[in-house]
Amino acid sequence: MLNAIYQALDPVAFVIGPFAVRWYGIAYVMGFVLCAALIYATARKWRLNFDDDALMTIVLCVVVGVILGARLGYVVFYGEADYLENPLEILAFNHGGMSFHGGLAGALIAGVVASLLTKIPFLTLADLGCMAAPIGLFFGRCANFVNGELWGAPTDLPWGVVFGGSAGMMPRHPSQLYEALLEGVLLFAIMMILRRRKPPCPQGTFLGVFLVVYGVCRFALEFIRQPDAQLGYLWGGWLTMGQLLSVPLILAGVAVLVFALKNRKPQQGIPRNGK
Repeated sequence: MLNAIYQALDPVAFVIGPFAVRWYGIAYVMGFVLCAALIYATARKWRLNFDDDALMTIVLCVVVGVILGARLGYVVFYGEADYLENPLEILAFNHGGMSFHGGLAGALIAGVVASLLTKIPFLTLADLGCMAAPIGLFFGRCANFVNGELWGAPTDLPWGVVFGGSAGMMPRHPSQLYEALLEGVLLFAIMMILRRRKPPCPQGTFLGVFLVVYGVCRFALEFIRQPDAQLGYLWGGWLTMGQLLSVPLILAGVAVLVFALKNRKPQQGIPRNGK
């Protein structure tokens, strides 16, 4: 305990009158802004016929899809409240509870909508989004650490962190920071290496790699991440809900990569003259 690190960060960044601005909200905003900037820069690098209107449509769709999907995913897979008796609790974002897997599903559905509105092929949009997504994941996991939530299992390693509260006073793995490094930094580095390819990787490559790498990293990190108290380990064993939801991602990613490598369709932007 003498060598433990004590997490005493304030989740509230600053207060303006009656409004408290939290680091978690700032992380979401920064993630969306930087992701939009990278998507736009990559579209220009790939010489896609991609305009400002298309970017705004895509960002708006993805923001709505991610937020709604993340909340609904938490309600379905992790929620412990009786949402049938209190349906308004589903939209109580201020009470916490967001799921990455739900957010991913929401983003993909939003991508279909954005594809129909902008006439940009879905796989090109999915690749652009997956290339930028690690930025949002990095900021989100850092915000989880600031909030003192989603902590890891107890550890006697010198970098164990004491979160206090419901986490107790024993040092724990800072699993949020592990995820920030693997799901954020490592995955972003892989995406940037692929982004440098000339000609650009065929449609679906970034989506497939993202699903596989994220799924593997999340599955592995769940071994040292404390499972949600309301669920615990599934079926009385060692499997967590996060691992259960990650397996389909890995399988889907492999399938998408096989399709992309066989199809080898180039990245495409908005058809000129609406054709």
